[in-house]
Amino acid sequence: MSSTPQSLKKSLVADGFEVYRTSPNLIILADRVRDNLLMDSGVAIVHGDTLVVRITLRSRAAEFPGDGEQVLYERARALATPMTERGYGEVGFASVPVKDPGDPNRTLDTWYEVTYERQLGDEGELHPELRFALSLPKTAER
Repeated sequence: MSSTPQSLKKSLVADGFEVYRTSPNLIILADRVRDNLLMDSGVAIVHGDTLVVRITLRSRAAEFPGDGEQVLYERARALATPMTERGYGEVGFASVPVKDPGDPNRTLDTWYEVTYERQLGDEGELHPELRFALSLPKTAER
């Protein structure tokens, strides 16, 4: 791979993408919810020997009261059809508690997340693939 994570980030920003967070081998893209509020978009680039686009799909337990864990994971997986048709594969799933910022002993909600990845052939595929990924719904809704 020819680019470094820093040069890749600069390229993304220059092309209009907003970065939410970075780590040594991960660049997480942002969704701009309001002029002054950025949120994790659920789309990331894994930078290593190859480039990988990672997409995390979610369902919220509070949105579907009474649904069990398996049903909540399946609601998230149901969003993946356009991705699997493009070669994404499931790489993991997890339940993520959302804690009350004022009381860390209190859980406000639980997110049921399913993560998919697609390895890219070259860096030229990255920006179009990220635009596709950002266009997808990533949270199950009623």
